[in-house]
Amino acid sequence: MSASHDRHFFDTFMLVLGVLIAVAIALWVLSRVVAGRTQDVHVRNDPAMQQRIEERIEPFTRVAVAGQDNSALTAPAPTPEPAAAQTAATQDMSGEQVYNMACIACHGQGIGGAPKIGDAETWAPRIAKGMDILHQHSIEGFQGSAGYMPPKGGRVDLSDAAVMAAVDYMVEASR
Repeated sequence: MSASHDRHFFDTFMLVLGVLIAVAIALWVLSRVVAGRTQDVHVRNDPAMQQRIEERIEPFTRVAVAGQDNSALTAPAPTPEPAAAQTAATQDMSGEQVYNMACIACHGQGIGGAPKIGDAETWAPRIAKGMDILHQHSIEGFQGSAGYMPPKGGRVDLSDAAVMAAVDYMVEASR
């Protein structure tokens, strides 16, 4: 008797499992049909999508044929280097902006022996050496007993004038 009960339970379980799988498949098919008639149609008709498709299937090369107009085959004008554009942008920044962008990483917390901005006691011996020395050390880098100052604070894309403006800003805030 126990074997027949087990068989009946197994048959019922498999029937319920099969019905659940059939319902899941039917829901998936229904969702695909609805999406195909609504969202997919709008996506396929979207001009931006059409543009991206055209760009993807555009041939990657063209062949110049003798005796025909090949003016469309000229190479595009080179784009400016991103580093050059960034350097031009950093030249117009104030000392405070340069400090907040580059110097604050070390001079905000005193990392690596960097004197904290506003700490007059640690800045005083450096200021006493003169602004020319401070500017030179900030541009060229400096290894001192208190720590290491990388050239331009590690931001070699900054102009010398921008670095000097940041030094001037830190010195004024630390007197």
